[in-house]
Order: sequence, then structure tokens, then C-alpha cells
Amino acid sequence: MKKLLLNFVLAVAFFSCGTSDTETTQTQTPIRNSHTLVFFDKTQSVNVDDSFVRNKFQSALKSLIDKNIQTEGDVFEIYYIHENTAKAKVVSVSARTVKENTEGLNATDLEAAQTNYEMSIGKERKMILDMAVQKMLEKNPGASNAETNISASIPLLSNALNTKKDVKAYYFSDMVESLKNGRDFHKAAPISHDQAEDWAKKDAENYKLYNLTNAQVSIILPFAPTSSSKENNPNVTDYWKVYFEALGVNGVTEI
Repeated sequence: MKKLLLNFVLAVAFFSCGTSDTETTQTQTPIRNSHTLVFFDKTQSVNVDDSFVRNKFQSALKSLIDKNIQTEGDVFEIYYIHENTAKAKVVSVSARTVKENTEGLNATDLEAAQTNYEMSIGKERKMILDMAVQKMLEKNPGASNAETNISASIPLLSNALNTKKDVKAYYFSDMVESLKNGRDFHKAAPISHDQAEDWAKKDAENYKLYNLTNAQVSIILPFAPTSSSKENNPNVTDYWKVYFEALGVNGVTEI
């Protein structure tokens, strides 16, 4: 009788372990898609006809597209930075290439699946890059190029975070905010890190209802390494780093 009871207990324990493993496998969190937002500065202070700027921007575009466009459902959007940034969406595409589950495939099938995936995703990335470069080079001769409203992008990032995707924002800009009824760095730029920090914390209060925690922000500046501090004011960059961090962003990358 004792032997039968022991066998029953062991059987129940084995079944319970098996059930737990199955449940763990079934409840694994799926890979989150990415939501990439690219902001092109279309105001007078950024000149993409300059070969250095054009090459730097194009190289950064290729790198971020290769990194973020990985599988079906990854979103890529482009906005223009100018007087009406919030309504300046010019591109919105979603990747269609499916990255199939290769678990259990033999070596031959695995190689074929990988080759098919790389060919398909490569075509999509090239299509998106060509589209992005075209928008990057597009001129903005209208009156909207007189103002630079970078802060208007904050609600756009917040809305993207609501999609539950990994949100990454890239600003191709000199980051010189210039508003008639707001901060204008052309007329008065911060003269020190402390002043930049004070201004940024104060200005971020205007968007305190928007929480950008989990968003990743990168700034791609149109300046050569030899640019003077008058042209490439480090205090302006510091302003935006503090500004985004005040809204929850965990560090801003400068490219």
C-alpha cells in the first residue's frame, strides 16, 4: 500500500512539473514591435545640400532602419519639424516581412528560411530608406520654415507609446527651437549648462502631462567635428537632454 501511495505521489509531482513547463512556454511574452519616429528639420537653419550633412544624415538613416525594421508590424514614420510639427506627418509605413519561427528546422531548411527572410527584409529596408532620403532632401519653401517647433513633437511620442511598441525618436536637426510666442534660441540661447538646465526644467512643465518613460531619443546634429561652439552650441544640446529627461526619457543619445 505504501509503495502504491509513493508511486501516486511521484506521478502527481511529475505531471505538475510538466504542466508548469507548458504554461510557462505558452505565456512567454512575445517580441514587441518597434515604432520609429524620424523628425527632419525643414527650417532655414539646416542645409541638407551640404555634402557633410547629407552624408551624415543618410548614413544615420540607413543604420536606424537596419536596426529597427526587423519584422512584420514594425512601424516607421517621418515628421517635418517646422512651424506646425504636430501635423507634419509625411510618411507612415508598417513592415510586412514575417520572421518565421525556425525552431526545429534542419540545417538546410534553416538556411533557406534565413535567406528568404534577409532578401525580403532587405527589400523593405531599401524601400523605406529610399523614401526617407527623398523626404530628407525635399525642400520647404513655404512660410512654415520660419519657425522651429521641436517641443510640439512631445505629444507625438506620447501617442506612439500608447501603441505598446518600443518607441524610438530620431531628431535630424540643429535643435534650435525658434518660436514667435515661445523659446527662441536664435535670439537668446542658453549661455551655460546651468542656464540650459533651468530653462529646460521650466519649459518641460508645459508638457508635464506627457510621460515619455520607455521612449528612446537620439539627436543627429548637422555639424562637422570641427564646428565652433558658436555654431554648435553645446548648451542647446544640454537643454534638450535635460528637457527629455524631465519628461521621463532615460538618457538622450547624441550622434
